[in-house]
Parts: sequence; structure tokens; C-alpha cells
Amino acid sequence: MNDRILLFFHCYDTALGCCGIAWGERGIVGAQLPEESAAATRDRMRVRFPTARETAAPPAEVWAAIEGVQALLRGEPRDLLEFRLDETGIPAFNQRVHALTRRIPVGQTRTYGELAQALGLPGAARAVGQAEGHNPFAPIVPCHRVMGAGGVGTGFSAHGGVATKLRLLAIEARATGQMAGEQSGLFG
Repeated sequence: MNDRILLFFHCYDTALGCCGIAWGERGIVGAQLPEESAAATRDRMRVRFPTARETAAPPAEVWAAIEGVQALLRGEPRDLLEFRLDETGIPAFNQRVHALTRRIPVGQTRTYGELAQALGLPGAARAVGQAEGHNPFAPIVPCHRVMGAGGVGTGFSAHGGVATKLRLLAIEARATGQMAGEQSGLFG
């Protein structure tokens, strides 16, 4: 008997470059923002999901998530809440952080401390930061919308680091009709 769950992945083009998505029977197991090239994104997906098979034909639910990410990255305000995530193996605390992060509206930010407070754990800002740093679903779980104290753009694990985080926030700010002066508040 084979207890292994079949996983698949697909790489696709966006306005920022080649992204990736992986899924199984229980939903999306991971998403990947662009690396420095399409080949690097594909390689990253193979490392992250070594048992996954690459396919050119994702199921309808995954295509919808791909289209949602593409729309978000080209500047359309999308919240991506409707997509089913498989958080098997992800610590319960991180799942709670992901759930709160997914509810941050497009074009807005929160701080790690604000999320910790919302969790009822006001001293847990650092733990929230660690959970965001281990987010396997970016940008479906939009960890780029979470900032350091005072709205400072801090570490970001995607290729390009904080510059990528700020670029995503600028795209979202424009998508929601914020002017340049309003955007400066996002970036501290």
C-alpha cells in the first residue's frame, strides 16, 4: 500500500517573472515568488517539493489560484482568500498567523506586533516574524504586507529580499488607487 500523497507543481509567467505553485489532493501546499530566472524558479520548486511531478495541466482550482496571483502581480486588487491551502505539517501558531495575514486587505500593511496583539499574544511579535519567514504560500498568504515596528520594511525571504517586498507593496498601493504620497506611509 502506498501512503504517499501525490504532489504536482506548475511554473507560470507573471508581471514580476516566473512563479510556481504546488498542490496535492487537499489543496495548495506551496507557492513560489519569482527567482532570478524561470529556470531558477523551476529548480527551487524541485528542491522544495522533491516528490512533486511537474505538469502543464493544473486542475481548475489551481488554475484559478494562478490567475489570481497573475492578476495581483499585474496590479489588480485581489485578496486570494478563496484558495484552499493544505497546511498539513505547519505548526498551529503559524497557521493562525497565516489566517490573519490572509485577511490584510490589498494595499494595506500591518506590523508583526499588530498581528501578535490580534492573536492575543502581545509579546509574540518576533514569533510572528518567524512564522511569516517560514510562509510557504507567498503571495497567496501575503506576508509582504507585514512590516516591522513603525512600518519599516524588514527581511523578506523571496528573491530580491526587502526590495521585492516593497515592489509588491507599491503594485498593491497603485492597484487600490493610492497616490505616491499615500504610499510613502506604507514604506516608513
